[in-house]
Amino acid sequence: MKILVIEDEPKVASFIQKGLEEQTYDVEIAFDGFIGQKMALSASYDVIIMDVNLPQINGFELCKNLRNNHLRTPILMLTAFGTTDDKLTGFDAGVDDYMVKPFEFRELLARIKALYKRSTDAGSSSNILRVADLELNTDDKSVKRGGKKIDLTAKEFGLLEYFIRNKGKVVSRVDIAEKVWEITFDTGTNVIDVYVNFLRKKIDKDFEPKLIHTVVGMGYILREE
Repeated sequence: MKILVIEDEPKVASFIQKGLEEQTYDVEIAFDGFIGQKMALSASYDVIIMDVNLPQINGFELCKNLRNNHLRTPILMLTAFGTTDDKLTGFDAGVDDYMVKPFEFRELLARIKALYKRSTDAGSSSNILRVADLELNTDDKSVKRGGKKIDLTAKEFGLLEYFIRNKGKVVSRVDIAEKVWEITFDTGTNVIDVYVNFLRKKIDKDFEPKLIHTVVGMGYILREE
């Protein structure tokens, strides 16, 4: 696996590089957002790890720039900015996973492996998923309902895909955290509920039938009613 680490603190960058290289990963480092952007767009990486507080271009803007350039490489945001608003900003920018400093290296390694597995597994999945008049294309990451194009963020898309692949099944917040965010569910955060509400407004509010339903005390279910 080839990994790009965009981190301006030399000690942190060196710690991550040393640990990953001990796992036989190929690691390259950029110490600011501008260089990181050039490297990410000019070479092929399996996973990108970046901080938020970077010189030249901050992590949120950098992630947006990479996604606007159609880069699909999984991105892990590794930062001291750990509020719910920070995480939402990161996911809206196109981040695939978000991890707060200080961190345990074992968890970082597990997150990297999960991101890599998900990206390599994606190619073997069916490219068109349908429920009622809702259509999701995993190839070009497009979503339509009733023939109308719906714009979703990367994390909203991942959440909707998970719901569709589990159509008719109640999924808990723990399930969603592990399968979509690939993290252990933190009961102190409402990120998942916030994203379900975002998704409902986009795919259910102006359409019938409603597809995403709350099962009180248990989680959510996607089904036609």
